[in-house]
Amino acid sequence: MEQSQLLSAIKTRMPEKRYQHTLGVMKTAVILAERFGEDVKRAETAAILHDIAKYEDEAKMEKLIREYQLDYRVLGWGSELLHGPIGALYAEKEFGIKDKDILHAIHYHTTGRAGMSPLEKIIFIADMIEPSRKFEGVERLRKKAEKDLNKAMSACIRHSLQFLIDTKQPIFPLSLACYNDLMNGENA
Repeated sequence: MEQSQLLSAIKTRMPEKRYQHTLGVMKTAVILAERFGEDVKRAETAAILHDIAKYEDEAKMEKLIREYQLDYRVLGWGSELLHGPIGALYAEKEFGIKDKDILHAIHYHTTGRAGMSPLEKIIFIADMIEPSRKFEGVERLRKKAEKDLNKAMSACIRHSLQFLIDTKQPIFPLSLACYNDLMNGENA
């Protein structure tokens, strides 16, 4: 599908503010893909579809996790974590996306994971630093993303984990695995 078709298809599935966020993620992902030598079209597609399930009913998402035998570990973690794997499922089933890297980028855009591909990192980072994001520290993350993809990813996952710790929220195991993997790579 072309960009305009994908955008048209997702626009009705989210509030205007989330649609604007998605446009920001798309533009940021394209910039990062160009900067770091990744396929722009694949980055654009993953970015457009990354939040396709964001507003899906939580019970329906949990049912789909069971029905399609997806990663059961997300059960009970709420829509924040459920919408990634369900978004990847929708991308594959409804939009015919077969590219595993695009599907993984959608699936893991909120948690990260060990062994992330450059495309997965681009979508994770783009989601965090797109222009409408205004949290403290976002400018530092944007600066990191101008220079080095791995260092930017490392800074983004650290920021995410610190936020969860500061707000006394549990940390999903894949996010810890992502952090540990990145730290091992930096210290290798």
